[in-house]
Amino acid sequence: MHLYNITLQPPTAALQAIVGNFSGARQQEIIISHGTRLELLRPDPQTGKVTTVISSDVFGSIRTLAVFRLTGGTKDYAILGSDSGRIVILDYDPKTSSFVKVHQETFGKSGARRIVPGQYLAVDPKGRSVMISAMEKSKLVYVLNRDASANLTISSPLEAHKANAIIHHIVGLDVGFENPMFAALEVDYTESDQDPTGEAFAQTEKMLTYYELDLGLNHVVRKWSEPTDKRANLLVQVPGGQVATSERFDGPSGVLICCEDHIIYRHMDSPQHRVPIPRRKHPMGDSDRGLIITAAVMHKMKGAFFFLLQSEDGDLYKVTIEHENEEVQALKIKYFDTVPVASSLCILKSGFLFVASEFGNHYLYQFQKLGDDDDEPEWSSASYSGNGMADPFSPLPHVFFRPHPLDNLALADELESLAPIIDSKVLNILPRSDAPQIFTACGRGARSSLRILRHGMEVEESVSSDLPGIPNAVWTTKRTEEDPYDSYIILSFVNGTLVLSIGETIEEVQDTGFLSSAPTLAVQQIGADALLQVHPGGIRHVLSDRRVNEWKVPAGLSIVNATTNKRQVVVALSSAELVYFELDLDGQLNEYQDRKAMGSTVLAMSVGEVPEGRMRTPYLAVGCEDQTVRIISLDPESTLEVISLQALTAPPSAICIADMLDAGINKSQPTMFVNIGLQNGVLLRTVLDPMTGQLTDTRTRFLGTKPIKLLRVMIQGNPAMLALSSRTWLNYTYQNMVHFSPLIYDTLDYAWSFSAELSPEGLIGITGSVLRIFQVNKLGIPLKQDSIPLSYTPRKFVPHPENNYFYVIEGDNRVYSDEVVAAKVDALRRKGERIDEDVLNLPAEQFGRPAAPDGTWGSLIRIIDPIEAKTLNTIPLDNNEAAFSVAIVPFAARNNEFHLVVGTAADTHVSPRTTRSGYLRTYKFTQDGAGLELLHKTEITDVPTSLLAFQGRLAAGIGKALSIYDIGKKKLLRKVESKVASAIISLTTQGSRIVIGDMQESVMFATYKGAENRLLVFADDNQPRWISAHTMLDYNTVVAGDRFGNIFVNRLDSKISDQVDDDPTGAGILHEKNQYMGAPHKTKMLAHFHVGDLVTSVHKVAMVAGGRDVILYTCLHGTIGILVPFASKEDVDFISTLEQHLRTEQSSLVGRDQLSWRGYYVPVKAVVDGDLCETFTKLSAQKQSSIAGELDRTIGEVLKKLEQLRVTSSGF
Repeated sequence: MHLYNITLQPPTAALQAIVGNFSGARQQEIIISHGTRLELLRPDPQTGKVTTVISSDVFGSIRTLAVFRLTGGTKDYAILGSDSGRIVILDYDPKTSSFVKVHQETFGKSGARRIVPGQYLAVDPKGRSVMISAMEKSKLVYVLNRDASANLTISSPLEAHKANAIIHHIVGLDVGFENPMFAALEVDYTESDQDPTGEAFAQTEKMLTYYELDLGLNHVVRKWSEPTDKRANLLVQVPGGQVATSERFDGPSGVLICCEDHIIYRHMDSPQHRVPIPRRKHPMGDSDRGLIITAAVMHKMKGAFFFLLQSEDGDLYKVTIEHENEEVQALKIKYFDTVPVASSLCILKSGFLFVASEFGNHYLYQFQKLGDDDDEPEWSSASYSGNGMADPFSPLPHVFFRPHPLDNLALADELESLAPIIDSKVLNILPRSDAPQIFTACGRGARSSLRILRHGMEVEESVSSDLPGIPNAVWTTKRTEEDPYDSYIILSFVNGTLVLSIGETIEEVQDTGFLSSAPTLAVQQIGADALLQVHPGGIRHVLSDRRVNEWKVPAGLSIVNATTNKRQVVVALSSAELVYFELDLDGQLNEYQDRKAMGSTVLAMSVGEVPEGRMRTPYLAVGCEDQTVRIISLDPESTLEVISLQALTAPPSAICIADMLDAGINKSQPTMFVNIGLQNGVLLRTVLDPMTGQLTDTRTRFLGTKPIKLLRVMIQGNPAMLALSSRTWLNYTYQNMVHFSPLIYDTLDYAWSFSAELSPEGLIGITGSVLRIFQVNKLGIPLKQDSIPLSYTPRKFVPHPENNYFYVIEGDNRVYSDEVVAAKVDALRRKGERIDEDVLNLPAEQFGRPAAPDGTWGSLIRIIDPIEAKTLNTIPLDNNEAAFSVAIVPFAARNNEFHLVVGTAADTHVSPRTTRSGYLRTYKFTQDGAGLELLHKTEITDVPTSLLAFQGRLAAGIGKALSIYDIGKKKLLRKVESKVASAIISLTTQGSRIVIGDMQESVMFATYKGAENRLLVFADDNQPRWISAHTMLDYNTVVAGDRFGNIFVNRLDSKISDQVDDDPTGAGILHEKNQYMGAPHKTKMLAHFHVGDLVTSVHKVAMVAGGRDVILYTCLHGTIGILVPFASKEDVDFISTLEQHLRTEQSSLVGRDQLSWRGYYVPVKAVVDGDLCETFTKLSAQKQSSIAGELDRTIGEVLKKLEQLRVTSSGF
């Protein structure tokens, strides 16, 4: 077995974000780290919309990011710390739209290790040096400078190590142009290590240490070290240094230390200031719970600066410092607004705040005001004795604020993110869909959602109106070449033509010069200011002064097909002859003296657009009934001569010549594609050689069941093509690559470009007798997401086998459920306390739920109709129970009637894992599945982590034990139990075999022997693994993912499998000798691959109608990928060799070796990295041809093979 890994949806979780002028232009961009991928985003300051400029895999793990700019420079660089043991400086090159490695310095071993730097980065604000630090002991400082030709240089590393020290955070100090300084939060554990009593540990202090880089002596010294608050977790740089033009100081320098419940201002040789972190004034607030700051950003304006700090609840605080030169007078804090909890906050100079959310979608907010003149209370260090530091060891009294909806910020844009995906299913249940949908349970807490992912692009409809009849075609046209927008919509009916004018309203007009009594075949704005209409009886050339020149067809004939551009017209007559017209310099249409006899009825024709500065396009493509396509010359030297011919497998229904930029084929100029749609729904895409007119590099794709229509349109200023069949497809250029995606929209009968003031980039189409105007805004996004909101974090969900409803179990620890909140508020009211209703009723999805002690759970069962995308019912769980597993079981004892079994546990603590009692709740379906009725609850001893329907009974993984239950009248009856594992987390079955996924003991094969009522484990893995999801590929093969980002395939020897099945009592297994403290037999590993993201679900599924089965997996960070089995040995050899060449050509952006990254824990086996192979399209033409030469193929053949592997397996 050999597999090919393709990522369908790259990770969307944002681990860190930085902002800077990376392209060197005046505009700021954002770089986001998605863990294994870097993405550059460009927010538009006018519209507030965010677009992706570039996204690239780094084939490594990014641990930290920082932005820096050399003194006096105009361009920012990104510095990366990763698991490669190297520091890397990246530059964004706008010309090639790619990240370029400027420097790569090796300092340690690869892998994310405790004492190898790469975890923290701190940059000197003046861009002179950078410190990279490990979690423990090691810190290195690099000096950054320019050489004589203004290129960036990097020095050898200078050490600033401190043995036996754990580092919590580092930051660069702003000291102006004095020697660069760095501050670190460190804890020395030397004494704690030696002292067995634990006293030294209790007395250990957290130190704030300053390191100074002496630029003259070129070494680093520890300048100053003082103890600070034990709960300090974050340092924030405070502006400092003198302004060059005056005596004034930018700020007092130093750091803000964020601690639990407090913010402290600290600097060498100056007094400290401390303020409390304000808390929410909530009726359910827990005053004993500490509050920490998790994200912070500092923003400098002319002559001022402020900080935005975010607490773990999502509340933003504005912190300001009042200072006189270098002396601090007061530290002030006030509540600002509440946004989702962020992993990074970025403030842009154009007045936006980018929130890279820890979980869920990312947001761009616009500042409405800075919260200076509102009546929000502000707390100052000056109002406490000793500036809040009178007694540094005792906490300041709590202060409170009232949270409110967004006031200082307004939402400008939202970036969809699937992270975290907790469970998923792949099913085809939506109506009129030929490909399956991916249903994912995403998110955390009250911002969770169930998302329906469909392959295709979202369409925004602006107009939908009924027409008097059913038209067969639609066009739009401008009056003159210079017009910015279209003036007319032309609709062709079976017996006539209707012309509508586009203005304030759309209304019918008569005096356009168009013939309204016949159907129209083509419309074109021709020359500078004329219009052209082709109808079966001839051609009408309407001049700007409304005079009409008409060319009539010879008697007894009619026009059956036509194609036009700005200067050329070709029509096909019913006698299978072609007539060619060309516009002369006076704006007159001249017919070429000869007519070309084709010898077969013409079914389709196309002529390309006239290239800029040319008189004509030299080629015409004609498709005939004899299943051929001919390329005919329109060159004056050889007019109407056949240049080349291509045979087809079916009669053509449409042809479209389009010039589109595809960097995979030609990076410098657009490629001329001839697209041929066949009557059997297959599209052929061939490349037309502009010099010779020969057709090369043919690629095929099945689009649908109807004959194809092809139309040239404009999308975001670039030429594109619509292909209409039983689905509508769009072929477009995005980031210099050609993409092909279906539109998620009703089937269109005909379509055309549409440009008006309200919709400058629109499309117009007809469906039956309905006229529709719509636009496609989000290019390059392969999956359309529809979201159904949930109340708590989703744990698992199951589809009903008959009515396709979903049953989702949700649960959150440390929150009060709505019912408990209502009861507690009632109790407070009865005591006569005043309740702030506004705060109590704030929406949970924005503000979260009130925090509760550990072991308090909010949980419910939700019934969802995925077709209508709505919640039908919710069943809250009482008695502090939380749901952990769910299954739909047809109990044989009840005539195979379906029951829903939900595994719950009461008063559960996550770490260490304890529970008062577990339960199996059995529900009966009511209202055709839209309701549930509790039959009974069965008490069990541990948390039920996995449930499965097994041979008309229930198999349950309860802690370490696998049990089988049958249904009884008052409870479920346990029939057999076997203690098999450390903690069962997933179960699958075929026949009498159950495959068990264990939390730390990998995958086991068990069998149930009904005659003896025995459950026996007969095979397991030869290495322990922390399984997170698994599924069976066949009776003997299982694919599983583990918590460390690996996916692997294990197979059991078929002889052993048959032997176990032929043993009716299981006595043979019982008497066999166990191997390595485990089962008597071991599985063999067939394939292994490191995905780089925690796998949360695995499915065996066919993604394309009639296609082969593939393995689809989803991961925690929002990754969706597939593993495709290779069909032939030849493919394996070809793609594996290509992968080897690319490993040497394409070095990782973070300097990680791709082979060792993909074999992080176990060497990669029998899996080819498709993401690496697809970077072949981005190589330079020279490298492409040298690799293709080594493979004995042309570049086109390599590209075709890569596209075929992706398209035939996934449809993407």
